[in-house]
Amino acid sequence: MRFFFGLDMLKRMATEKKKMGIERLPRLSRRMFTGGSVLAAATLVWPTLHAQGQPEIRKITIAAGNKAAFYSLPLTIAEQLGYFRSEGLTVGISDHESATQAVQAMMGKSANICLAGFEHIIRLQSAQQMVQSFVLLGRAPQIAFGISTRSLPRYKSIAELKGRKVGVAALESASALMASMVLAQGGLRASDVGFLEVGEGEGALAALRSGQVDAMSHTDPFMTILEQKGEVRIISDARTLKGTTELFGGPMPAACLFAPIDFVRKNPNTCQALANAMVRGLKWLQTAGPGDIIKTVPENYLLGDRGLYIASFNKVRESISLDGILADEAPRTALKAIAGFDASVKPGRIDLSKTYTNEFAQRAKERFKA
Repeated sequence: MRFFFGLDMLKRMATEKKKMGIERLPRLSRRMFTGGSVLAAATLVWPTLHAQGQPEIRKITIAAGNKAAFYSLPLTIAEQLGYFRSEGLTVGISDHESATQAVQAMMGKSANICLAGFEHIIRLQSAQQMVQSFVLLGRAPQIAFGISTRSLPRYKSIAELKGRKVGVAALESASALMASMVLAQGGLRASDVGFLEVGEGEGALAALRSGQVDAMSHTDPFMTILEQKGEVRIISDARTLKGTTELFGGPMPAACLFAPIDFVRKNPNTCQALANAMVRGLKWLQTAGPGDIIKTVPENYLLGDRGLYIASFNKVRESISLDGILADEAPRTALKAIAGFDASVKPGRIDLSKTYTNEFAQRAKERFKA
């Protein structure tokens, strides 16, 4: 009874206020209005906030091995087109003569992230140093093995390389691994030849032209230059998916961005921002024409010959990842190849599930429709 009496009194009070011209919105309605507005705003903002938070670290240093090589082209595209800035990142890139030096820079903490071949991740884990790839840039090594036409003008078989010198970018690199596999297919062991570390660019050219090496296992655009000038005869080509499968027996992961596992775990938003920028760059490369490439990369990358640069790009184009995602069978191919030539790498002691994650690339792929 008291409840109904109280309600009746409230109604009369409201009527009196209305007569006096002081009617207000009922308090409950105001709450409903405010709450509804907040809920509506939250509905609009929620997908953005929860899809990706702000980067934990905004200033990042990436160590790259030979940034001018096509191996690093997706990184250059993301940098030149401002994709890192769009993700709220300030990215500095330290350029090193080899991927091995880039790895050392990251492990020495002078860089947060490394751009290098997937094989380095397996070698590091073998040495109890845990790092993880979070976006793939290359789905083939982009390496060709060529015979010097000056040293061996009448070359017919791998057996002719016994006792000779083979140039590689670095001794613990994908180029050395590929050279070992090419030799093995021809019945030779790596110990049957001498490997000479020639580095990148002018040093590598000088080594071949001076006769210091009789064969070369190296990346583009370097190998295309030698091939077009008739200085090498390509006998094995991992610049294509077909050639890679024939040599390695399956998909062979190549360039990727990786970092210590602790860094990836502690900075997921930063890794997501990096993956977003890279996958956006990879998507751009899918449809970019020769003119787009020429206008985007730094002038000094073109080697003074735009036609040659584009010819070289066309050699490796299909090897560039489409979406940053690493195929599950690819790490197994890499482990088998490395363990076959490096006794210190024991397959049973390598946890491949910790060598990579696709979660960041997958989100980026969905966002950019890559």
